[in-house]
Amino acid sequence: MAASAVVASIRAEFLRYRALAEGALGQVSDAELSAPGPDAANSLAVICWHISGNLQSRFTDFLTTDGEKPWRRRDEEFAARKVTHAELQAKWEAGWNTLLRALEELDDTHLDHAVIIRGQPLSVIEALHRALAHCSYHVGQIVYVAKAFRGDQWSSLSIPLGQSEAYNRQATMEHAADHVKVVAGQAAEKTNHEA
Repeated sequence: MAASAVVASIRAEFLRYRALAEGALGQVSDAELSAPGPDAANSLAVICWHISGNLQSRFTDFLTTDGEKPWRRRDEEFAARKVTHAELQAKWEAGWNTLLRALEELDDTHLDHAVIIRGQPLSVIEALHRALAHCSYHVGQIVYVAKAFRGDQWSSLSIPLGQSEAYNRQATMEHAADHVKVVAGQAAEKTNHEA
């Protein structure tokens, strides 16, 4: 097993959820980014602002400072906002870039080290799993809201309904990196059709 197998696996799962969110966000209009979700749920922009703010706070100086930074304004992440795809992408990238830089500095020898979040000690592995679970929870919301906006025009990001048996005969998305490629390929195909 590679020296950084666990960190590499966690990184791959983060990238899977990033791709799913981006695949969903790529299917909606600028107006839909800012519109409340079904049943007055948070808008896609709000959810993305929150994910980005969380990632920036948790993973800036990850090993050496409390993950809830004094400069973070969590409540402001939930404020209604009108954004374009470009504005959302810039905010989104800031959070993901912070996370990925922090993960580049880690290997599996760090997993038992302690980090602090809101004054509470956690092992690196606990903090990484917590952040991954938090991110995947909100990505599920992004997919749900985007799918509600698209309705019949939704392009599935996993196995389309009614195609499970065919997929099982030739599974292609069981590894995170493979799933990322499938979602990215769908996004590229959609862009080519629209051009």
